[in-house]
Amino acid sequence: MEVSLICTVKNEADNIAGLLDSMLAQTRRPDEIVVNDCGSTDATAAVVRSYVDRGAPVRLVAGGFNISSGRNNAIRHAQGPLIASTDAGLTLDPHWLERIIAPLEIGEADLVAGFYRAAPRSTIELAIGATNYPEASEVDPARFLAAGQSVAFRKVVWEQVGGYPEWADHCEDLLFDRAVATAGFRSTAALGAVVDFTPRSSLAALARQYFFYARGDGVANLWPRRHAIRYATYATLWLVVLLARRFPAALALIPLGLAVYTRAPYRRLWRQSRHLAAPKRAFVLTLPPLVRLVGDCAKMIGYPVGRLRRLRSR
Repeated sequence: MEVSLICTVKNEADNIAGLLDSMLAQTRRPDEIVVNDCGSTDATAAVVRSYVDRGAPVRLVAGGFNISSGRNNAIRHAQGPLIASTDAGLTLDPHWLERIIAPLEIGEADLVAGFYRAAPRSTIELAIGATNYPEASEVDPARFLAAGQSVAFRKVVWEQVGGYPEWADHCEDLLFDRAVATAGFRSTAALGAVVDFTPRSSLAALARQYFFYARGDGVANLWPRRHAIRYATYATLWLVVLLARRFPAALALIPLGLAVYTRAPYRRLWRQSRHLAAPKRAFVLTLPPLVRLVGDCAKMIGYPVGRLRRLRSR
């Protein structure tokens, strides 16, 4: 069956060539590549056109006002009955397309979630990646949700659920997953279908990213229990600090709780930092608690902002 590989981009002139090169280097070549330009003001479109001019199976289309509408526009222009989707700023493993569409081609599933792997370039990116992103061996394929940067599905599925929700600026892929499940379509995961991404390069960038993710959760009413647990955890921490004024021994609960909370990140980081010199490795191993704190604070600020937006939109 023909496969259309799509992505939507905006102002990605500095990395779109890397993505296109990895698309064209797939062991299973896509029948077409559809790139949707969502209003770029840099040279993104010119870079894509240079691939078209060289005879690559690339089509450039334009439209949309956010990632959902841009992705929908790319899919509307796609001619294949199978759609594989990724995003700019990523690099596809050479076997990604072959592996992610296999369950579709043999009739096992209607939507397939691929995996995404951190590819850090600096110590802070290494710490952020190890703290926030699990490895494939830690993931339960039965519960793994498809993200827009590594997913494949039948075009008819996209048509029947009404596409990606264009009112959502964030979390659109999770809402799409839910709509697919509600419609009764079959989903699976192909954890060997991997895309590499670069984690945020600073704590400020991480805070901004997680603020918008959590705001999107609030707008879409996603994961309320998960957010409630986070608020309860930090409220408990504050209570322990207050109790320590009268019962100093209570402070011993803080490092114990921190050890439990950062156990998985430290397990990953210990393994992933083996190539570093001892001083740099010692430094990067101090970062997971700070990374967690920054991310959690950003989420706890962003989520109520999203909830307020949701109430106002009603």
